[in-house]
Amino acid sequence: MSLDNRPVYTGGCQCGAVRFRVEGALGDASVCHCRMCQKASGNFYLPLVSVRGARLDWTRGEPKRFRSSNAAWRGFCAECGTPLTFEAPDGVALAIAAFDDPTGIAPTIQWGVEEKLPYVHGIAKLPSEETMGDVSSAPYLADLVSYQHPDHDTEKWPPEEKP
Repeated sequence: MSLDNRPVYTGGCQCGAVRFRVEGALGDASVCHCRMCQKASGNFYLPLVSVRGARLDWTRGEPKRFRSSNAAWRGFCAECGTPLTFEAPDGVALAIAAFDDPTGIAPTIQWGVEEKLPYVHGIAKLPSEETMGDVSSAPYLADLVSYQHPDHDTEKWPPEEKP
């Protein structure tokens, strides 16, 4: 919470080159299945949350932007490619998974369902494994070292050069 008891959220890209801080209540959270969102995220759909009405500050770096239509810009990290924003005349939305703690930002509606991929409904029914559940067929996982930015703000990033 901020000094005036407004909620504060932080987040950023995978490599840490771009970080943000949102002060104030988040707006509507959604997933969009439209083809532009699929391509912008490289995924089946794009989960977004509106920050309209809240204060958004870029605390490290700033997204590079691509104009995806006459009405919208898409912000992403120029270093690692993480999708970060959907910017339209009515405000900015941030990618939910880019928040340091996305667990409480649950989508309440789906948009662009005319482009929803037919197999999305069945994903929850697929067999599930934890990351290390495949270590026998992917032995490199046992020695995996993550260079991803941690899920909290840091004074300096990266802390040292990677090997």
